Amino acid sequence: MSHHDFNPEHLALTRREFLNRCGLGFGSLGLAALLGGEGFAPSARAVDAGSPMAPKKPHFPAKAKRVIHLFMNGGPSHVDTFDPKPALTKHHGQMLPSGNLATERKTGTAFRSPFKFQPYGKSGIEVSELFAHTAAHIDDIAVIRSMRADVPNHEPSLMLLNCGDARQIRPSMGSWVTYGLGTLNQNLPGFIAMCPGGYPIQESQNWQAGFLPGIFQGTYINTNETKLEKLIEHIENKYASLPGQRQQLDLLKKINERHSRQRLQEAQLEARIQSFELAYRMQMDAADAFDVSREPAAVRERYGDSTQARQILIARRLLERGVRFIQVWHGAGQPWDNHDDLEVNHRKLAGQCDKAIAALITDLKERGLFEETLIIWGGEFGRTPTVELPTPGSNAGKINGRDHNHHGYTTWLAGGGVRGGYAHGATDEFGFKAVEKPVHVHDLQATILHLLGFDHERLTFRHAGRDFRLTDVHGTVVKDVLA
Repeated sequence: MSHHDFNPEHLALTRREFLNRCGLGFGSLGLAALLGGEGFAPSARAVDAGSPMAPKKPHFPAKAKRVIHLFMNGGPSHVDTFDPKPALTKHHGQMLPSGNLATERKTGTAFRSPFKFQPYGKSGIEVSELFAHTAAHIDDIAVIRSMRADVPNHEPSLMLLNCGDARQIRPSMGSWVTYGLGTLNQNLPGFIAMCPGGYPIQESQNWQAGFLPGIFQGTYINTNETKLEKLIEHIENKYASLPGQRQQLDLLKKINERHSRQRLQEAQLEARIQSFELAYRMQMDAADAFDVSREPAAVRERYGDSTQARQILIARRLLERGVRFIQVWHGAGQPWDNHDDLEVNHRKLAGQCDKAIAALITDLKERGLFEETLIIWGGEFGRTPTVELPTPGSNAGKINGRDHNHHGYTTWLAGGGVRGGYAHGATDEFGFKAVEKPVHVHDLQATILHLLGFDHERLTFRHAGRDFRLTDVHGTVVKDVLA
């Protein structure tokens, strides 16, 4: 038999037909999830220095090298967690002397917190009993009590926080971070979004790449599943060995090279091809990263046995393996959106994550990773200090919850480069509005990027004739929270 050099022109299938038909059994998540998080740092093989996901240096040296965003989906009440307001107890059941600010729904009288606050640590910062475990680390935490957003609605507030714009399609914060820093493990995505029970409101827009190349989009994981083959669908190929899959990919690469010489680069198709490469490599590392049963029993006990606790433990395992940005959602929908039965629901929700958050901080310290990891905690807004009044389809006549409040709320930071044991800014005496050192969402984003070594005005991407950035044309670094 004669042998000839490979010539793609002799193939019967077109490039797209090959992509559509090849059954490589790649691990995980479908195209939308696989477009993001490509990693090319040293692990199984050498770094491709020309890859957009190769590790990059930031604008200036920084302690923080990775991020865990603990997202309390739906809007936790700041006056019941990290912003004590004794005046609410004094005026409980009375109309506020200063009046009620505009919110999404009508609210009534002052509603005291059903939870006790007490000072913790050397700093003496007061924290609610809901987060007593987390409060043990308050001297490592900077509590920003003067956050503000633009509107009291979930959809635009989620987009503002995650993508820097409430309406337009823009890259998410995790996409900007991986665009700026690359990733540290080529066998795992650089940006992972874990949300048990399905997509949250606005779905994958919360971790979209927008106009950035598709490889920077976040990879979604449904952490309701515990078995690896369900957590990451098709993680194991039952029909082809790893060497066999590698041969198929190498053939595909040759076809792609010919295609790219003849046509302008197609960003979406190139992202899909790179996602196949990532999915192939994930078969080597994902099984280890997501299997918390490999942790000692004492460690698993330290975190707790809730779904939220398990995914926070997974987050620690992922960052240890080089994942750059990990977003941990507290469930699909808006679990913290407690328009009624706030006392019962907030207690339950905090119970699902408080112990695990404290365990995360402890673990990171013990492993020497705390100073290199930025932890972010918070929601898209807070809740009113006044009780929500009954409205059709809202709280079914119950008068024991709070409405959305974007005028003033709390977010906290901990870890790399953060000034611990510090409370920044303040809301008014009732907790309705940020009145001292207000911090807009764009200011928070500018500060997060600064902690990672970026000037937020210089981390840009050219699109539609101008340079875009996460903070749009706004944002000031909150220097007081820097160590």
